[in-house]
Amino acid sequence: MELSKQHQLRQNEKPAASTSTSAVNGHLEDRTFITRSPDHSRGPQVAPGEASSHSASIMESWKEERTRSVEDNEMSLPSLAAAYTTILRGLGEDPQRQGLLKTPWRAATAMQYFTKGYQEKITDVLNDAIFDEDHDEMVIVKDIDMFSMCEHHLVPFNGKVHIGYLPNKRVLGLSKLARIVEIYSRRLQVQERLTKQIAVAITEALQPAGVGVVIEATHMCMVMRGVQKMNSKTVTSTMLGVFREDPKTREEFLTLIKS
Repeated sequence: MELSKQHQLRQNEKPAASTSTSAVNGHLEDRTFITRSPDHSRGPQVAPGEASSHSASIMESWKEERTRSVEDNEMSLPSLAAAYTTILRGLGEDPQRQGLLKTPWRAATAMQYFTKGYQEKITDVLNDAIFDEDHDEMVIVKDIDMFSMCEHHLVPFNGKVHIGYLPNKRVLGLSKLARIVEIYSRRLQVQERLTKQIAVAITEALQPAGVGVVIEATHMCMVMRGVQKMNSKTVTSTMLGVFREDPKTREEFLTLIKS
């Protein structure tokens, strides 16, 4: 009789153990584990329209709105400087040493400047700089100086940005292309995202026939540390509209920025 009861207890325990193992192997230990019927065994079901809304949210993410104000800078400066003081101590330095007395404040102010793109948005920059113009030939501004901060190591990368677009009855003030570069580069960035943000911002502002953006940059995280390749350059490009669809248009753009 006792053996029968023990066997029954083991049978009752098996499903719970199976469920726990499945949850751990599926990396769901921090989520609610929902048991599905056999009809749903092929994987998680996606609600209608969920995929399209996810894609839309990705596109919306390129429209970065202002996330920091001048007032925020003033309020956060003391805590940012205190963080640099902690870093200095962690490096084995004495923050009270004469040469380092004001370093935390200088470094905090500099970092706020390096990331001042968070204080601006595209609509502030464009103002009234979009003009109706019956021009349908390629417009290119090349060799725009760019400085940014690698978000992985918090060290600089810098280089040149080349921008071209094919107008669709509207043109943008030339200096505004450089301002768009400045807004997105003065943030914690990766070069791939920076390239696309610039191209998408111009597309949204002008609705041109096409946009091409190429960035050539040197990354201090490859020069000063890691592989330490002094002469390496990273080249990224984003082609939208006819720049992507028409090989001749793309070739013309790439030829002109190299000339």
